[in-house]
This record gives sequence, C-alpha cells and structure tokens, in this order.
Amino acid sequence: MGPAEAACAGTGRDGLRRGVRGRTCRDRRADDPRSLAAPTRSPGRTRACDPGPPCRTRAGSAYAGVMQDEYRTVAHAGVHETEVNRSRFLCALAPAATEQEAQEFIAGVRKEHADATHNCYAYVIGADAAVQRASDDGEPGGTAGVPMLQMLLRRDMRYVVAVVTRYYGGVKLGAGGLIRAYGGSVGEALDSLGTLTRKRFRLATVTVDHQRAGKMQNDLRSTGREVRDVRYGEAVTIEIGLPDTDVEPFRAWLADATAGTAGFELGGEAYGDA
Repeated sequence: MGPAEAACAGTGRDGLRRGVRGRTCRDRRADDPRSLAAPTRSPGRTRACDPGPPCRTRAGSAYAGVMQDEYRTVAHAGVHETEVNRSRFLCALAPAATEQEAQEFIAGVRKEHADATHNCYAYVIGADAAVQRASDDGEPGGTAGVPMLQMLLRRDMRYVVAVVTRYYGGVKLGAGGLIRAYGGSVGEALDSLGTLTRKRFRLATVTVDHQRAGKMQNDLRSTGREVRDVRYGEAVTIEIGLPDTDVEPFRAWLADATAGTAGFELGGEAYGDA
C-alpha cells in the first residue's frame, strides 16, 4: 500500500453500469490557489446502479462510538458525475452493511475504472460510526479520502461507502481545489441520489391471550406503533418497536387497555426507517 493511503484496508461491491441519468440540481466551484483562474465545475450527471464493490484507510472522529437517535444512509447504489477544470469526478455511492461489503464495492469500482488516474474512497460502518476508513489513492495526503469521509460524517451518513474516480483533465487543482472537488463530489452525489433516515427505537414484546390478540394488533397499528412480529403459542406474543420517550406512556396505555392482563417486556435497541 502506498503512503498516500492513510492506513489503508478495505474493498466493496460491483455493478456501476446500468441505470438512469439525470442532472445535478446545482453547480459548485473548486478554487485553485495556484492559479488566477478558479477551477469551474460543470453540471453533473447521475445514474442509478445495482449494488456494487471495497479497500481501506483509518480516520479517527468525534462521531465514533456515539449512539445517535437517528442516522442517514443511501437507499441504493448509484453514480454521480461532475467536471472540474476538465477533470472528471465520478462519485459512486452504495449502502454497505459490513466492512466487507464496503471493501468489495471499492474493489469493483477500481476494476471497472482501472484506467482512471485515482480511485479514492471513504466509508462509515455502524450506527455509532465505529468503523471509518479513507484513502487518497495517490492524491496528495489529506486532499481526497479525508474530505470525502468528513462529508459523510457531516451528513450523518452510516453504513455507506463512497468511491470518487478521477480522470485527470490536464489542469492541476492545488490542495484546496482537490479538497473541495472530492468533498463536493460526495456531497452532490448524496443530494442527487437521495438518502434514507433511520431512527433508534426499543424493541419490546407484548403478551396477550388469543381473544385479545386481534384487537391488540389493530389498536397498536391505529396508534402508530410498529408491529414487527407476531408469534402464536399458548398465548400470543407481539413484538413492537417504541421510541425511548414512548416506553412509559405505552406501559400505562397497555395496562389500561387490557385491565393489567397483558405482559410487557423491554428488549434491546434497533434502528428502523423513519
């Protein structure tokens, strides 16, 4: 691994060829401190694609280890393209449930764009951002992977991998221009492809007799509670998800609705679509 890969170790998922093309909603500029003329960014193009492939770098963050009430991720893989001073920047994004998936995605992008000047990447795995990696892939240290990673963290992105492929266009952007180009490429791709919000909740089980089970499920759904699973045995066990702030109000509601006959047990924490 090269010295520019700030502690490299990762790989990702494949399939960045098919799909729909669109236009970006706005343009940006990446100023070159070495030139009187500021680099110009052309309108980008976006295409959706099948989940695709990963390699690796380490970057510490204040975000790591902090369990958030919610986080964002991408719904599907896709590619967004922009141009800065004749250099093409293609940002490939994909959801990644594990570091292995992120690594496989990166490997697939690198294979597809083996002739590119650089294939830089960043990914964040875990709702608490426990795993963070970034690579400059030959660009000056700290000008590509880290700005990409910072953009993902700034947007509260989790379980996501980003690879920015650069085809050099003959004009040097300088350190500041590269930082803006790589970070901006990820930001524009997130805006163009869209994100999902997932909120933290507590798992809980409600146990009722068979006579009450049907009405209980209807009451739960009508009051906006998520019914995740129903199991039938001697009694009926209904698994639900509750926001932390709703646990005690729900406990009181359940006791009132069933005259104290229902069982209630709290479980662990999970995340679900908002």
